Amino acid sequence: MASVIMVMLLASAGVAAAASPTETVQGAVKQVFPEQGSTPVQKVSTDKRRAQIRKVAESLFDFEEMSRISLGGYWTQVSQAEKDEFIRLFSSLIASSYMGKIEQYAGEPITYQDERVDGDEASVRSRVVTPKGSEVGIEYRLYRTANRWAVYDINVDGVSLVGSYKAQFTRLLQRGSFAELLKQLRQKAGS
Repeated sequence: MASVIMVMLLASAGVAAAASPTETVQGAVKQVFPEQGSTPVQKVSTDKRRAQIRKVAESLFDFEEMSRISLGGYWTQVSQAEKDEFIRLFSSLIASSYMGKIEQYAGEPITYQDERVDGDEASVRSRVVTPKGSEVGIEYRLYRTANRWAVYDINVDGVSLVGSYKAQFTRLLQRGSFAELLKQLRQKAGS
């Protein structure tokens, strides 16, 4: 009997961990935004709100993969210590950028249009309708890790967040050094 219960617990844990890409994104967004039409949420300070968004971003994004993509070929040319510092600084930059986008669309209706899965890669397309009635397309690009779907890029109205940073970093690295890039990221992060 104990083995049957153990199998059932393991099976239910596997089902919970195996959220679809859309469920992964929706779950993160629901942690940041209250459901439309639900009871009003208690007002929190901007700092608390940003800390909440940051926590959700850390569970949704794979900052190491985003860092690797944004550095392109330079990723293999830097030491592990430099990679670690870059990941820390870049994750702060991405989280801040994501916070800005999230705060910009706070409270606006979000609709999930479709999900496409191709092996271990997926995309989730959504739309946000602004108060003026315009629509903003947001596409989350994900890949499957050992036990979850993780976001490695976001396209807002067709513009890749990671791709934009990759272009900026490539220009900076062509004119300067990786140490200079880290210095600029430290200045942006305020550290």
